[in-house]
Parts: sequence; C-alpha cells; structure tokens
Amino acid sequence: MTAHHAATVEGGTPYAGIGRGKFAMWLFLASEVMFFTGLIGSYIVLRAGSLEWTDPSTRLNIPLTAFNTFVLICSSVTMVRALYKAQSGDQAGMKQNLILTVLFGMFFLSVQMYEYNKLFHEGLTPWGDLFGSTFYTLTGFHGAHVTGGVIALWYLIIRALRGDFSATRWEAIENVGLYWHFVDLVWILLFTIVYLI
Repeated sequence: MTAHHAATVEGGTPYAGIGRGKFAMWLFLASEVMFFTGLIGSYIVLRAGSLEWTDPSTRLNIPLTAFNTFVLICSSVTMVRALYKAQSGDQAGMKQNLILTVLFGMFFLSVQMYEYNKLFHEGLTPWGDLFGSTFYTLTGFHGAHVTGGVIALWYLIIRALRGDFSATRWEAIENVGLYWHFVDLVWILLFTIVYLI
C-alpha cells in the first residue's frame, strides 16, 4: 500500500474522493430507488389492469395534500440552507435551518395523519378495496421514511447544539440531506401518480 493510498484511507475518502458515509448513503439510496420503483410499478400495473378505478379527486383531499407537498419542498430548501450555513461556519443559521427542516417534516406527518383519520371515518381503509390498499401502502411506506428522516434530523440538531459541526465538519448534515431530498423527490412522484393522475 502506498503512503498516499494509506493517507487517503485514513482520511476517510477511499472511494475516489467520496467519504465512507456519503458512499454508504448513495448505496442505501440506490436500494431505496429499487424499493420504491417496485411499489410504484406494482401500483401502475394494478391500476392499468383494473376494470374500475376510483377517481382520486372524489376521495382524496388534493388541495390539502398539494399544500403539504409544498411544505415538504420547503423543507428541502431549509435542508440545503442548513448545509450551506454549516459549511460557512454560521452556527446559528445552521441550527435555525435544521430546526425549520424538522418542523416542516413533522408538520407533513401531522397532515398525513389528519388525512388518514378523515379517510378512515369516510370509509377508505387499507382493506376496503384495491384503491385503499395501494393508497395506504404507497403513502404509508413513504410516511415511514419521512419519520426516519425526522429522527435523523433530531439527531443532527442534538449534535449541532453540542457544537459537533463546523466549517470543516459537516459531512453528517450532507448525508442526512441526501436522504431527505430523496424522500421529498419520491413524494412529488407519489403525489403526481396517486393524487393527480
């Protein structure tokens, strides 16, 4: 092993200049792409093969979910700003944007729970028909991923309050940010396919 290679490995960037954490996150996101592709593909096949399919606009609250989608997009903006502030050494700005991001994420989940509760009372359940089964499967798995992201964001906030991040130490924020942006992108696809088409 050359001295340069040894230094590179010890520095935590053995993958063409990409840190271990970032490389692992990209691998994880690749598996998530396959997971959601399978779910969305199954939904499309089931819907295309069904003789009757519920018009989403008659059973789902599209304006409310469109607003909730906007909130999730805003959370991606604040996540980008949190990373930028961390890289700039702006501790206060980094903490503020991390907190805004987690609040947006929690708001998104709260609206989704409100929607689920309302739909249950209106008779749309996961076991009622094929539309309900696919709706709750797709949005529920996505909601579980958002919940995981919220937990990761709280972890970042705790670390930020302890002073763990600086202009030279921000990789964890970037890695969680990659996951968060992926979750947001998936939701935009789900909103389009499940709610609007």
